[in-house]
Amino acid sequence: MMRTANPALNANTFERYDTTARAQGVMTINGTVHKAALLVMLVLISASYVWKMAFEQGAGAVSGLLLIGVIGGFIAALVTIFKKQWAAVTAPVYALLEGLFLGGISAIFEARFPGIVIQAVALTFGTLFALLFAYRSGIIKATENFKLGVFAATGGIAVVYLLSMVLGFFGVNIPLIHGSGPVGILFSLFVVVIAALNLVLDFDFIEQGAEHGAPKFMEWYAAFGLIVTLVWLYLEILRLLAKLQSRD
Repeated sequence: MMRTANPALNANTFERYDTTARAQGVMTINGTVHKAALLVMLVLISASYVWKMAFEQGAGAVSGLLLIGVIGGFIAALVTIFKKQWAAVTAPVYALLEGLFLGGISAIFEARFPGIVIQAVALTFGTLFALLFAYRSGIIKATENFKLGVFAATGGIAVVYLLSMVLGFFGVNIPLIHGSGPVGILFSLFVVVIAALNLVLDFDFIEQGAEHGAPKFMEWYAAFGLIVTLVWLYLEILRLLAKLQSRD
């Protein structure tokens, strides 16, 4: 059975579609890669727009766009997850909206820690290509135990973040993990590692989809799932670098 920690990519995805849907074309690895590259470009385009505005007019000028990106991106992601057949439209919309958020949050971090964004971007894509190489060469294999471990760790992180958010509404902070002390840095490093390992599950999902002859629209959906993981990885690397630089 296929397991993935990414909420956009779950074990039953390919079993829901009959031969009628597949008759319109089948999913391929190359097709998914091309669509993922397009989504990355859309993220970068909208992020660059907000980034430029932030440094020309100030962070306050992009706060509205940042909020639109957060809320709109979340809604677009939910629609994509529940209406996979719409992914050819909703995935690009998600990418553009997520770019608004990433451009704004990146500008805020860059203003405080000059040079941090280019480091985070380089580490994110460096991790992507390193893990892709490790997966394709067989150094890392997406075994069931591997998937179960990553799935459990990702779920645990989600619980911690959800609990932290709920407690934050009442003015209560979970001690240590959000600070720049040793515990906070180790926690962020752990989250970065788990986010990175989710990429392996995404690669496996794409490969399994192609092997199972999933319908063509699943290329957009799988590409969307990969972008979700990349966005998470980038944000976690950004947070880790900020904690490290806060200690200087």
